[in-house]
Amino acid sequence: MNVEGILKTKGTGVITVEKGQQLMDVAAIIREKKIGATVVIDDAGHVCGVLSERDIIYAIAKEGGGALHQSVSAFMTPNVVTCQLHDTIDDLMTMMTDRRIRHIPVVEGGRLSGIISIGDVVKWRIAETEKEAEALREYIATG
Repeated sequence: MNVEGILKTKGTGVITVEKGQQLMDVAAIIREKKIGATVVIDDAGHVCGVLSERDIIYAIAKEGGGALHQSVSAFMTPNVVTCQLHDTIDDLMTMMTDRRIRHIPVVEGGRLSGIISIGDVVKWRIAETEKEAEALREYIATG
């Protein structure tokens, strides 16, 4: 399975925010949409960061409540790891594990095409394992 297959089932919708928005507003969006992170875009619509629940917590722990009135750009992760449609689940697992990240935007041709979370990867990996186990059971049963 690859990223393209995941997005065909999951969909390509991504909640994005602008880097100048206040952290408080983005925290409200994350809560309302029940997501763990959002992609930050610049004025041209290009990916320039990711802001996660963890980033918001760290901002408050470091700056206090005043952080909520600062812009997203002050606390987002700016060096975004992205993937492409042809990347495999194994590629994603390696990226997420090596870089200790839970969300990877999908970028094709410079355009945001979706986002993959660790939950998506786990779901597809479990589904693959279950298919393999079922195929093995059928093979054994038919001798």
